[in-house]
Amino acid sequence: MNLLQQHCLDVTRRHFLRDCGVGLGKIALAGLLTDTLVGRVRSADGTAIHPLAPRKPHFPAKAKRVIHLFMAGAPSQLELFDNKPELAKLEGKPLPPSVIGGQRYAFIRPDAAVLGPRFKFSKHGKSGAELSEMLPHLANVVDDICLVRSVHTDQFNHAPAQIFFNTGFSQPGRPSIGSWALYGLGAETQNLPAFVVMSTAGGLSGGSALWSSGFLPTLYTGVRFRNQGPPILNVNSPSGVDATLQRDTLDAVATLNQRRLAEEGDPEISTRIAAYEMAFQLQTSAPELMDLKRESKETLELYGCDPEKPSFARACLLARRMIERGVRYVNIYHEGWDAHSDVAGNVKNNAGATDRASAALVTDLKRLGLLDDTLVIWGGEFGRTPMVESNTALGRSQGRDHHPQAFTIWMAGGGIKSGLSFGATDDLGFHVAENPVHVHDLQATLLHCLGLNHEKLTFHLAGRDFRLTDVHGQVVNALLA
Repeated sequence: MNLLQQHCLDVTRRHFLRDCGVGLGKIALAGLLTDTLVGRVRSADGTAIHPLAPRKPHFPAKAKRVIHLFMAGAPSQLELFDNKPELAKLEGKPLPPSVIGGQRYAFIRPDAAVLGPRFKFSKHGKSGAELSEMLPHLANVVDDICLVRSVHTDQFNHAPAQIFFNTGFSQPGRPSIGSWALYGLGAETQNLPAFVVMSTAGGLSGGSALWSSGFLPTLYTGVRFRNQGPPILNVNSPSGVDATLQRDTLDAVATLNQRRLAEEGDPEISTRIAAYEMAFQLQTSAPELMDLKRESKETLELYGCDPEKPSFARACLLARRMIERGVRYVNIYHEGWDAHSDVAGNVKNNAGATDRASAALVTDLKRLGLLDDTLVIWGGEFGRTPMVESNTALGRSQGRDHHPQAFTIWMAGGGIKSGLSFGATDDLGFHVAENPVHVHDLQATLLHCLGLNHEKLTFHLAGRDFRLTDVHGQVVNALLA
């Protein structure tokens, strides 16, 4: 091997890019023209900016932030929101084949008998919206919410449907709604994560894919808070490390990371820098945030919250405190709504755990003047069948199977019409009969409330522009205030 060959072997790609001036201007220009975080960490004049610095929306926004109460497992709309007296008349008889068509189900036969509503319904408020007796607290704020009874989805199993609702795609790997919101708008706080996730019951079928940043830089991933103890593990300093030493250490690490970022332009280095700094800020901001004893007795009673015990109520109150401190997007997942057996007991238990706090959140935001620019969403990944699920082999009876054709969600605040009941299903609650709203339509409408055009909020990857709604979705203007 001659000296020239040896020299070529010793030259790494990094040395080449650093030392060779031929063509690198074009390479750098091409990189800066891509719509990635690298382009976003510098302003038009080349000045370095924080990668999560606030950015202007596409148009004036009604909502500045979102609290998404996701009822994982899929609540039964027929026991909560969508009263169908005709089902009571047909109970014990099969639905007409013309209604079911070719629809197949995982746990029930197409000729399964009808199951009538398990609870009484009545009308409430000036709007006259009809709700189940299982939602007495929501009934008190029914004129502040918008019921959408005509939602439908493409997915009929829990994990794909949960991922689809949160990311617009049925498989892991796409950015969640919260990640898209941060990507489009940036953050309004440097002391707390801008996208926070909490969970208040069992495991989630969709897992961390529900709040993942997908192919976006990981800086936009949701940060999960724990129910008990320190909200985030390993944030506190070890013994013997005081604030001065820690600050000096972080500054030194940040300097090294900034040099590497300038050299390589890797957006994940920006994520690392921001994560170190956020961890430092959380040492003071997180304990203050989590100290619910500072809330008044009246507020704690409104939510039904014991500050010392993890609960859905505690999570809702924390969500309100978070958005007061600039958090952009809060996900609260309450699992356990999968009622394959004893749908009445399932709904009674879960409504008992969530109804009071959900309504209290709307009331609290309104009295604090925050509801107008905070969008609250409540609902699951699909609905439940009008037919009964009873399987002695599996020990199931009086349940309902998955039903993607029709379900109900409600929204409040943030540019959404209040006191509106939108859409309807047929007399048997099987198909959408009026004003269908696809999950992609909901996603487009949510982004619209945040001032973001769902067709323009894109990320270029692998030769194409990706977006939350893929190539689908229309803003449901009838829902907008």
